[in-house]
Amino acid sequence: MCRHLAYLGPPVTLASIVLEPSHSLYEQSWAPDDMRGGGSVNADGFGIGWYADQPVRYRRNVPIWADDNLPGLAGSIRSGAVLATVRNGTVGMQLGESAVAPFQAGSWFFSHNGMITGWPDATLKLAERLPVAELLRLDAPTDSALLWALIQQRLYDGTPPADAVASVVQEVEAAAPGSRLNVLLTDGEQLVATTWTHSLWVRQATDSITVSSEPFDSDGWTEVPDYSLLVATATTLRITPMEGPGPQ
Repeated sequence: MCRHLAYLGPPVTLASIVLEPSHSLYEQSWAPDDMRGGGSVNADGFGIGWYADQPVRYRRNVPIWADDNLPGLAGSIRSGAVLATVRNGTVGMQLGESAVAPFQAGSWFFSHNGMITGWPDATLKLAERLPVAELLRLDAPTDSALLWALIQQRLYDGTPPADAVASVVQEVEAAAPGSRLNVLLTDGEQLVATTWTHSLWVRQATDSITVSSEPFDSDGWTEVPDYSLLVATATTLRITPMEGPGPQ
């Protein structure tokens, strides 16, 4: 499994979200609190996506603690919309920068915390629905990249983001029961997230929203119930139940 977070609100430094909190994403890379059997160290790369005049993405295929340039970079950049991840790659799947979230298409950033059971055979029928060109453009031959391609295709077709995410999660679960499908999707203005057999917490302030796989400090967090769809802006929050395979 991985750890990920997203923030919408007044501009802050990347360091204030990713590096400086007492249980930051940086610390979660080697000392996560709630991996639920999905490993113990997130050392297979990290990525940060943020919005300036345009979306910007920084990904590395090294542990976040091994990038000596990151503290200076993160301390000097401010943004009002951030998505960041640390990766624990699933055994047998590709390692390398192209497999590290956030994945990007235009203004969209996407992250997946989890795994698709029975990959890749379980998803062959779903993959067949994608244009061949989209399959050839996958960032990496991984379950997360395919999940993003399926959601991305619905966005291209004009499906509202929340509906695109919810429908793909339901279809993947039907094809591959027991999958872990916590996702984050943002265009810098709105945020869509799911909880699907893994943890997500939210903190809402007057003018900001933060979500994270686990709280990165001690202030104001609420756990999002399992099998939920979260839709937010910097000033609004809606959490609705999804039909899951287990108790709601």
